[in-house]
Amino acid sequence: MNGRIVTVFGGTGFLGRHVARCLRARDFTVRVASRHPDRADHRDSKIQPVRADIRNPLAVEAALVNAWAVVNAVSLYVEHGSDTFDAIHVKAAGTPAQAAREAGVERLIQVSGIGADTASPSLYVRKRAEGEHAVRSAFPNPVIVRPAVMFAADGGFITTVLDLMRRLPAYPLFGRGQTRLQPVAADDVAEAIARILTRPEREPHLYEFGGPDVFTYEDFLRTVARDAGLRPMFVPFPFAGWHLLARFAEILPRPPVTRNQVELMEIDTVTSASMPGLHELGITPKPVKDTVRDLAFAGR
Repeated sequence: MNGRIVTVFGGTGFLGRHVARCLRARDFTVRVASRHPDRADHRDSKIQPVRADIRNPLAVEAALVNAWAVVNAVSLYVEHGSDTFDAIHVKAAGTPAQAAREAGVERLIQVSGIGADTASPSLYVRKRAEGEHAVRSAFPNPVIVRPAVMFAADGGFITTVLDLMRRLPAYPLFGRGQTRLQPVAADDVAEAIARILTRPEREPHLYEFGGPDVFTYEDFLRTVARDAGLRPMFVPFPFAGWHLLARFAEILPRPPVTRNQVELMEIDTVTSASMPGLHELGITPKPVKDTVRDLAFAGR
């Protein structure tokens, strides 16, 4: 595997940073393709930062020169201007897949999301599913990975929750907080992607990655608060109220909440028992509590 080039689109993003580190640990040369190449690790000679907007076919082609594999870790959670779910999760998923096939790239991993479904009421979830279809149409036998909501010590879900708990006098729940979720460590997802690329076999073609515990949203918040030594007040807030609040918030340049985010909080995001996941790759998923305690200790 030494010397093989893996191009990671979105390699300076939240998950992409972790993926790049795991690939380097296996002696891959990692080409970090991003709109912000200055954020890549320039201390490592086997990290190749390149400027590439995934929506630009010429930039994508340049980022794939001599690449053996591609990981598309580009994601978008809030639409803004031309950055729409359709533009990023569908069109910009198909572009590198098509370019990779034409360039003779051997492996491609597309990062999607748990529950991707073209019939979902959530626009985000629908576009994730459409993006999977675009990739499969453009590249032979890609691997699709669907992580649940991710956390890490350097960002993600838990850091956001802890920040809000420390700032707000009362923490508003989405509905009664009964939506189920299965948070997974970004390090575990990145390690899984690296292991998939080091395996000689190319099956299975679809994985779902979740953590060791399934929580209701309320139980998750209480777990985080307890492990961080916090005692916030939790207040149920109906989804209808959230949708109304989000409608007005979307007028702002950087809305604190969007209707799409509210829709996502109405949908369970847990792995399917019939889908291969971390255990099939020999990975024991990290529990939430370890990261919470590390963050809580660092914040003291």
